[in-house]
Parts: sequence; C-alpha cells; structure tokens
Amino acid sequence: MSVFIDQGTTLVVQGITGRDGSFHTRQMIEYGTKVVGGVTPGKGGQKFEEKVPIFNTVHDAVQATGANTSVIYVPPMFAADAIMEAADAGVKLIVAITEGVPVLDMTRVYPFVREKGARLLGPNCPGLISPGKSKVGIIPGRICTAGPVGVVSRSGTLTYEVVYQLTRAGIGQTTCVGIGGDPINGTNFIDCLKAFEADPETKVVAMMGEIGGTDEQEAADFVKQHMTKPVVGFIAGQTAPPGRRMGHAGAIISGSSGTAAEKLAAFEAAGVGVAKRPMDFVELVRARL
Repeated sequence: MSVFIDQGTTLVVQGITGRDGSFHTRQMIEYGTKVVGGVTPGKGGQKFEEKVPIFNTVHDAVQATGANTSVIYVPPMFAADAIMEAADAGVKLIVAITEGVPVLDMTRVYPFVREKGARLLGPNCPGLISPGKSKVGIIPGRICTAGPVGVVSRSGTLTYEVVYQLTRAGIGQTTCVGIGGDPINGTNFIDCLKAFEADPETKVVAMMGEIGGTDEQEAADFVKQHMTKPVVGFIAGQTAPPGRRMGHAGAIISGSSGTAAEKLAAFEAAGVGVAKRPMDFVELVRARL
C-alpha cells in the first residue's frame, strides 16, 4: 500500500503552463501519474501537450475531471489564493510546491483548508511519491523503488539523498513525503507517522528533521507513546551556530529550543534509532526490517 497517494490519485496542476509547472507535469505524466487537468486563468479550453485539458479555475477542472488532488506551481504572491481555491473546489489533497509563501498568508490558509476537510502538504516542499503508483511534486522518480520503508522529511534534498541511499542498498519505499521547512505547513511529522503506522506495508519509518522549532521533539513523543513500528531519524544542522537561519524559514534556533542536541536527545529517549549521517540510514533500517 501507500499513504496519501496511490493509483487512484487524479491530479490537476495549478500553474501548468508556467516554466516549473510544465516541466514537472511532463515528469509526473512520464512517471505514470494520472494528470487529468491543468489550471491557468485565461487559458481555459486549451490543452497541454495536446492531451491534458486546461481550465480557468480549479472548480471547473474538478467538475469536469473529478480530480481529487492538486499540485501548485504558482508564484508566492498567488500561492495562498491558489491553495484556498483548491480547497474550496473540493480537492482533498493539496500539494504546494511554491517557496517563499508569506507566513502571514499561511495563518489564513491553514484554518481555511482544515475547515474544508482537505489535507495540505507544504508549502515549500518537494511533494510526495508512492513508488510505482503515483508521483505528485518534484521528487525524482528514478531514485525511488517500491518497498517497506516510509520516508518523511522537512528537507527536500535530504529526502533525495536518503531515498537514493536506500534504493542503492536494495531497500524500497512505500511512500516518500517531503513536508517542507516553513514555520506553518499543512502536514507535519505526526500526521505522517500516523499514516505510516496505519499502513500494513510500511515496516520501518525513516524521519529526517532539522534544527529549529519543536516538531521533532513532538514527533519523538508520539513515537514513544503510539508507534509500534521502528523509527530511525536524523537531524540536519548539527554544527549550525545558535541564532543563525539555515536555509529554511523554520530552521531557526531560539535560546536552547530547537537545537540539534535537544532533538537528538528526544529521539534517543523515544527509542528512535539515530543516524549520524544520511548514509547511516541504510544499516539502521536494515537492522529493523
């Protein structure tokens, strides 16, 4: 099985005619994802690559195609409206790839999406992939293979590195989820841990965190109290100086809160196998399968 997406995922691409949207739409179609429509205001009635219909609104796209998932490749200034438009149209999973969405915008978006009963992944995330079934976002399909490991990460490139190492070692994945590193995002570690715990084909969970915030500590507490499946983890930014922003908006240490040491201690206390380097995931995972 898989979590969040599978062979039944029907996808509409918001921003399908833009540079990033068009490039990654081709990649998703090539992978086998069921891309049933695109949205670019003013270009309704046209077709992408002569086969994917383009609509002016997400509502029109959902009404015509029955799409249950949306992926967003629009500029930051329009991303909040695009997310809310998708939720209002009845889309159940919204994947926001866009980076640089203002935090103030997300304070409006997050409660609206929840009120509509939709799941938001991102913003500022690489999306997700269930190997051999569906890919929504920008995770390279060629580095993934089907298997028993659920992967969740705050970092896009770290996701790729760990998945690549696992695949090279002959260890496949059920679903790989990049949740994004912004201070306010739609899906967190605990949401993914719950999904992997409920998935009968996921045998081990690999979790990649980073400095800043308390998400990893909260995830560790959830693992200790509720997970029956083994979890292995890694914290990026272990050598970062206090107070320094490290790439992601959420990767900010304030006082003693959010340090790598604090997060690693929480992992160890919860029985999470700790990787010192991304490549260490292979042996940690293999020992728990």
